[in-house]
Amino acid sequence: MSPTPSEVVLSYKDAAECVRRHAEELRRAHRPVEQTPLLASHGRVLAQPIVADRDQPPFPRATRDGFACRAAELRAGPLRVAGLLRAGDRWTKGPLEPGDAVEIMTGAPVPPGADCVAMIEHVQTTGIFVQLSGPRAPARGENIVDAGAEAHAGATLAPEGHRMTVPQIAAAAACGYGTLAVYARPRVAILATGDELVDVTQEPLSSQIRNSNSYSLAAQTLGAGGAPRIFPVVPDDTAATEEALAAANGMDLILLAGGVSKGKFDVVEQALLRRGAEFFFTGLQIQPGKPTVFGRLPDAYFFGLPGNPISAMVTFALFAGPLLRALGGEAEAGPRFVSARLEEEMRVRTGLTRFLPARMDSDASGGRVRPVPWHGSGDLAAAAKANAFVVVPEASERLAAGEVVSVLLL
Repeated sequence: MSPTPSEVVLSYKDAAECVRRHAEELRRAHRPVEQTPLLASHGRVLAQPIVADRDQPPFPRATRDGFACRAAELRAGPLRVAGLLRAGDRWTKGPLEPGDAVEIMTGAPVPPGADCVAMIEHVQTTGIFVQLSGPRAPARGENIVDAGAEAHAGATLAPEGHRMTVPQIAAAAACGYGTLAVYARPRVAILATGDELVDVTQEPLSSQIRNSNSYSLAAQTLGAGGAPRIFPVVPDDTAATEEALAAANGMDLILLAGGVSKGKFDVVEQALLRRGAEFFFTGLQIQPGKPTVFGRLPDAYFFGLPGNPISAMVTFALFAGPLLRALGGEAEAGPRFVSARLEEEMRVRTGLTRFLPARMDSDASGGRVRPVPWHGSGDLAAAAKANAFVVVPEASERLAAGEVVSVLLL
């Protein structure tokens, strides 16, 4: 009889903690760094912080079109308009003279001596004079952002380990970064197993199905910052699975889809053992995704994910994604959960933490989520209608309509 690993079946909470511990070890490990142009850094993980190269703003900045002046003088009566400042102009006339105001545009530097900007909507001009047009008078400091109020020179605007999005790209551009140091993308081997699988370009026989798992897992890998490599489909054979694992040597993470249940032809765990695998868990108290396997080969971590497509998607989001993000240096590597209001009642049996397909929408009032009817974890039609998964705690048998629930995002 072929060897099998000792059975270790964990609750969702314990499995998540197990993966988190290993992810934290990987996060602290040395990883290769590369330089990338600023725009190409979108979605990449910073290997060094973005630091302000000067005070932001570098001068007292007007935040409204209007007139820079002293608030007390404007309240006392008309002021003489002594000039005009547009964004990009420099004021070279020294401190503002008593009784003077300067017409100013949003983004322009406020001249020294002025302590407010009166909005153009609140004043009227007569010739070279400006005065309040109603009871609304500006206070000291109104409509001015002081130099350095946003950040001082040397301040960290985005830390190492942060995944770059649009605001961080804008901040880096403002600080003069034409290129950025980012962590290299982890290389991920994707091995779908099963005698029934054919490539997406093939016409399947009546007993066959197309290989969707390799493509969904590759897409999830890209979203988590990895560089996927799809290997040929692996037949349900121990020797062939060992050969496929050997071919994946040198990759940073190995994802196997299928072959991890207890059936006669589920041989992935046997092949992993023969390649020297250490197993951290071999099953989970969740639905979908009970037969999920996590461990480490001598040169790479691996996940054995269930072959049913929704199970593979969910277990990647819960476990493989966080480990992959940590491999890529990301500080906030955990699964993505949000809260939303449930639009219809859900009933299940207790004993498992469940992640059930759902459709989540949101507007200014918050998030709303509705379960998607499904026929089990092989139901790709249901998965295509879903964009999230409602989390049902293991002790719950009912979630009420209107209740705020936890939602797993892919």
